Amino acid sequence: MKLAAAMAALGLALLAGCTPAQSALSQVEPIVQESEAPSREGGEVSMAQESGPFTTDTPIEDVKNDPVFGDYGRLLFPVEDWYTSGTTLGELQLTWYSNIDPEETVEIVNTLWQWVSDGETVFYDIYTDEEKAADPEKEGTGLFFFKGEPGEKFAVCNAGGGFAYVGAMQDSFPHALELSKRGCNAFALIYRPGAQTACEDLARAISFIFENAQELEVDTDCYSLWGGSAGARMAAWLGSYGPAAFGGDDLPQPGAVIMQYTGHSDYTESDPPTFACVGENDGIANWRTMERRLQAMSALGIPTEFHHYPGLGHGFGLGTGTVAEGWLDQAAAFWEEQMAT
Repeated sequence: MKLAAAMAALGLALLAGCTPAQSALSQVEPIVQESEAPSREGGEVSMAQESGPFTTDTPIEDVKNDPVFGDYGRLLFPVEDWYTSGTTLGELQLTWYSNIDPEETVEIVNTLWQWVSDGETVFYDIYTDEEKAADPEKEGTGLFFFKGEPGEKFAVCNAGGGFAYVGAMQDSFPHALELSKRGCNAFALIYRPGAQTACEDLARAISFIFENAQELEVDTDCYSLWGGSAGARMAAWLGSYGPAAFGGDDLPQPGAVIMQYTGHSDYTESDPPTFACVGENDGIANWRTMERRLQAMSALGIPTEFHHYPGLGHGFGLGTGTVAEGWLDQAAAFWEEQMAT
């Protein structure tokens, strides 16, 4: 399959999938240019007294092994330990990431802990037991669900990590939690490392959500894909080519793609509306590369919005306490604009 061959070549060509190098997907006829836990009851998000057992002093291993999370507790943090440092939630650091907010980390794990304690399902397998037995690497995949209002649109958030690991605690969990507070139904994907396998897992995840939309209580129209760094490449590829190109079902493209800090430059004439943001001091993803891509897409009539932030480096996540703080509100508003068209 031509697309699969291009993806395999990309995995070798990119430095951990995060550099601003030209994508090998250009072979597939694209146009190329360079601390309080919310309640889930009734889908309403209300701020209550801090609930959950974790603090910044809690050892990360204690969170992973908490009985409430069962077998999927290990997927809350990178399973490849050599990409993390720090022994407690407050000390957590992730390779290629900056501006990690310990309070956000604590809020995420306490929120999930409280939801599970209240009987909610927060994790879904996207592969069957038979599929995982045939390919043990699929054991390290799944969807964390940050439920919003019943019947509202859904988003899938994809963390980066250079296609070597999944930095969800900085690059997808915070986004999903904030979107759920706004009423959106947000999923954070844990995928297999590697550009091709990551896109296959995202395609499978989207197919899973569509197939189970009634049970999940989500609206599948104008869904959005979010991602940072390698995760932004995933969102862009699925936006350009659709889930079926990566082994998923024949489903619509997303209504919007939200991207952070990636040098991805490929696009097609039929790409979805795209929002992008990046720091001007990003040594991995050049902000001008991102700007050129969106300018070219805009010239084709594709709705775009681009932001670049002075002095900010790679992997800033929500950007809490930085010049980028509030970008997620702008991105959510951009998505909402596409819903209205």
